[in-house]
Parts: sequence; C-alpha cells; structure tokens
Amino acid sequence: MTTANLAYETLKRRIVEIELRPGERLIERDLAAELQVSRIPLREALRRLAAEGLVVLVPGRGALVSPFTPDDVRDLFDVRESLEALAARLAAERVDAEGLARLRSCMERAGEAIASDDRAGIAAANADFHHELVSLSGNALLADLMRPLDARLHRLFRLTSDRDPGRQSQEHAELYEAIAAGDPAKAAACALRHVADGRQDSLAMARGWSVEDIDPIQATHSRRRAR
Repeated sequence: MTTANLAYETLKRRIVEIELRPGERLIERDLAAELQVSRIPLREALRRLAAEGLVVLVPGRGALVSPFTPDDVRDLFDVRESLEALAARLAAERVDAEGLARLRSCMERAGEAIASDDRAGIAAANADFHHELVSLSGNALLADLMRPLDARLHRLFRLTSDRDPGRQSQEHAELYEAIAAGDPAKAAACALRHVADGRQDSLAMARGWSVEDIDPIQATHSRRRAR
C-alpha cells in the first residue's frame, strides 16, 4: 500500500468512526507527523476524501472534516430511498446463493454486535449490509452511483448508533426474506420502508451533532486544531 493510500484509508476510517468529528480542523503538519507521511501523499489523501464529501478543502488555508448537517442527512435519505429500493428490486430479480450468503453474514455480524452492545460493530455491519444489497443488484452503473455514498452512509450509521438496533435488524431480515423469495415488488417496498423509517430519527439526531453555521475559512484560520 502506498503512503497516500495508507493516509487515505486511515483518515477515512477516523472520520467514518467519528474519531474526527464533523467540522474538526485538519492540520497537515500534525497529521503528517501522526501518520508518519510527507505532506505530498497526505494532500493526495485529503483530495480523495474531499471528492467523497468527507473533507472540505479551503484553498490556501487547509482542510476540515465536512460538516454533516440536517440538510445533508435529508439529501442522503432522498437519494437512498430511490436507489436502495431499485437495488432491492434488482437483487430479488437476480438473486443467487452467494449473494444471499453475504447478506446473511452481514446480518449475523450485526446480531453478534447487538448482543455485545458494540455500537461501532453494529454500524459497520449495517453499512456492509447496504453495500452488499447494491452489489447483489448486479447493476454496475447503480454500484458506481452508490459507491461515493458508502463512507457517508457508514458515518451516518455511526452517528445514529443510538437508534433501535433490534428494529433495524428486523427490517433487514424482512428485506432479506423478500429478496430470497425472489419477490421484486416486496423487496423494493421493504427497502423503501426501511430507509424511510430511519429518516425522522436521524434528522432529529443530526440537530444535536450539526455544525450548520460553520465558516470553513474562519474554521481553518487558526494554526491549532479545533475540537
């Protein structure tokens, strides 16, 4: 793995897992020392993260972790309701044993994480379930459209880890059964209901972590990392 890829993967994980919070300042000098990389590969990593919507770059000033506002959450749910319902319908039409096994594995990992109250593990398993759902659709264009949302979705699940995990697990099970039965209409309906069910709770939680009024230029003015 190149140093740029290492920096990218490390920072992405820290943002997604909320070690670096929305709106937090990213100081190149400090990050380069922490990650033991030079600034050139670090800047390449930051550009990739900016392209995925996880980092805001301010020319001549630096960078910060992208704010995650209620509007951002609303936009994400709008897109998910359309694309994930489509993915579920296609998955039910093209179902195969290998894909179903991957979905079951995600559900089993979520169940184990719920049993041990591992919130990070629950978020990761649920994000993987949604990723596998798109993969099972067999539609390369849909996968390309959803891929940039993977990290945002994982970050959303991590930030909303106080939602009822048992309810989410049950909804995943219902969606799985519809796909396994080869019922496209029911699978699409389950996916739409599942995504829509989380909208209001997620928006309510977003008001608690949101930094809507942040000014990226002002936030990157200080030479110290803001907490």
